[in-house]
Amino acid sequence: MMSNTEQDKQRSGQVEEDDEPDDWDKRIFSTGCSDENAKLNDCFFEKKDWRACKDEMEAFKQCWKRQGNDQRTEAKDALATETSIRQRAALRPHRTITSTTRHWQQAPQPTPAQPRQSPQPSQAEHELSPDPERLRSLTDGLADPPPTLSEDEKQVDWTRSFHGLSTTPFTAEQAAILQQELSYDDIEIKPDGIIYLPEIKYRRILNKAFGPGGWGLAPRGETIVTGKVVTREYGLVCHGRLVSIARGEQQYFDPDGVPTATEGCKSNALMRCCKDLGIASELWDPRFIRGFMREAGKETIVEHVVSKKRRKHWMRKDDEVRYPYKEVASPAQQQGRR
Repeated sequence: MMSNTEQDKQRSGQVEEDDEPDDWDKRIFSTGCSDENAKLNDCFFEKKDWRACKDEMEAFKQCWKRQGNDQRTEAKDALATETSIRQRAALRPHRTITSTTRHWQQAPQPTPAQPRQSPQPSQAEHELSPDPERLRSLTDGLADPPPTLSEDEKQVDWTRSFHGLSTTPFTAEQAAILQQELSYDDIEIKPDGIIYLPEIKYRRILNKAFGPGGWGLAPRGETIVTGKVVTREYGLVCHGRLVSIARGEQQYFDPDGVPTATEGCKSNALMRCCKDLGIASELWDPRFIRGFMREAGKETIVEHVVSKKRRKHWMRKDDEVRYPYKEVASPAQQQGRR
């Protein structure tokens, strides 16, 4: 093992060897432009961009020419030297070279860029700027007013016009289609005992009476969206005549369901407008309702297969209870067990 003195001598020898000029330094000194080279290196390490060191680069080139280095070396060697200077400057530690001594300095570490602080909006800007969540909410209204027609247009403004209302009755053939008695097979029963005709069947009757494209629903106002309900007023127009006006409504349970609720609102308005044409008028006749429920409906007790909760359930006699419910007993049987 070496003693401490020997180790110190070895370290001292390494330092002395490091202070000796290497081949690169000797080559720079031989050009006579070591000071210009040092300034060029200092500029690059400070600005990190050769384009910002044009003056130092030009001074180095002028010195190179004054010292006759172009005549002493070939042109390609001169270009290679200049390129090599850039490469070495980018790889070597930052140092300043003088004719008498050299001072080694570690290249300064670039400070990380501080994130820009976004200016805080003033109170006035905060009050005027729209809330993104509010803009995305459909519960504040859909802002869909019907188009406003100018006085020069020859179209009928169905938002306020009653054009053709009660001017003349429809043909006997059309009246027979519209007032045809309902078949029990077309009527459905809701779980709460309300009977109804599916909205698609209203459309089929209108298409049969007036032909596809011979009728339509014209909105007469904006869609109103409250906390739980979507509502809008529509006018039923058949063969260019206003037939009926009704306001549709549809409940929703989540803001994402508002678009679907608008379609349900339109169908509800169509059903109400069709009452004036006599379509499915039996559904509002109490005697017909009681007779239909006695002949085609039944009340039963169903149980939720997961929560085990039970409730009364109305349905057609020819229907089956669907998942997630299962039929338990009729109300009479349930009463007898008690």
